[in-house]
Amino acid sequence: MHRIAVIGASGYTGVELLRLLSQHPKTELVCVTSRQYAGQSVSEVFPSLQGSLDLFFENINPAGLADRADLVFTAVPHQAAMGMIPGLLDAGCRVVDLSADFRLGDVSTYEAWYQEHTAPELLSEAVYGLPELFREQIPSARLIANPGCYPTSVALALAPLLENSLIDLSTIIVDSKSGTSGAGRSAKVDTLYCEVNEGFKAYSLPRHRHTPEIEQTLGTLAGTDVIISFTPHLLPVSRGILSTCYASLSSPLSLEELHDVYIESYASEAFVRVLPKGQLPNISQVSGSNYCDIGLAVDDRTGRVIALAAIDNLVKGAAGQAIQNMNLMLSLPENTGLMIPPLFP
Repeated sequence: MHRIAVIGASGYTGVELLRLLSQHPKTELVCVTSRQYAGQSVSEVFPSLQGSLDLFFENINPAGLADRADLVFTAVPHQAAMGMIPGLLDAGCRVVDLSADFRLGDVSTYEAWYQEHTAPELLSEAVYGLPELFREQIPSARLIANPGCYPTSVALALAPLLENSLIDLSTIIVDSKSGTSGAGRSAKVDTLYCEVNEGFKAYSLPRHRHTPEIEQTLGTLAGTDVIISFTPHLLPVSRGILSTCYASLSSPLSLEELHDVYIESYASEAFVRVLPKGQLPNISQVSGSNYCDIGLAVDDRTGRVIALAAIDNLVKGAAGQAIQNMNLMLSLPENTGLMIPPLFP
């Protein structure tokens, strides 16, 4: 059994990692940390895990995990992650980081959108952990930068178009909607029930922090710089992301032809479901699962393709994808512990 620790296990992403790892057949959770809940049992803080985990939250020096864990998930906010990951790596741990701290390869870009980076020497080593697109680099990595939820949905929606040079790169518009769990578990006025219920709004315009990550990934796939228009919205639901991506086709293509391109691109992928022609994704159809559902439409009048992707922001957009990366790093089948059907209704 592979020994696993989760640092920052009391947020929404952290508890989702605990839920999934508690049922993983090839790993053993040996340590879960939380400064806020140190000394309390996991099941006391999260009654949903009663009977699944017999662990107590700890507040320990992350570097002290080297003798206890083979791989560590860091589910902490950006800036906090960069402060602890160098020590974890120096101590011999392998790390899957769920913050934004190591997703951007250029330190100046990171600092323009976040804050000063205190471990820039690790940016060139960190592997961007989107297995469907960058699988070959993951198994040997010491440090995985787990992608953001919006960037995951957008990259999977657009990858076949970019890799086959089917669209005009200057015309990409992305319109995304997320459930409120994407804002984290800490209390904030903007995500209180009375603020969100019966509402629907855009936010963080015109500079959402996921924009450079999306552009970096799309640029890697296209082989050239890509600039997009990106608008995120907040949905009055707990979880889920739906990204609707628009672009002008480089030359006329039918829906049937585009659908065939996507089917071929994702034929061997366990977690990407290209829906039948005419069927569009719904966040309710992926809830609680590691699937990404993709649907397509072609607007002959405007010459545009519309590619839509739905994911659960806490699973394929965070904890599930992190476990995909862990499986690859530990030479396990990539889908181990993740073949969970979506919840419905």
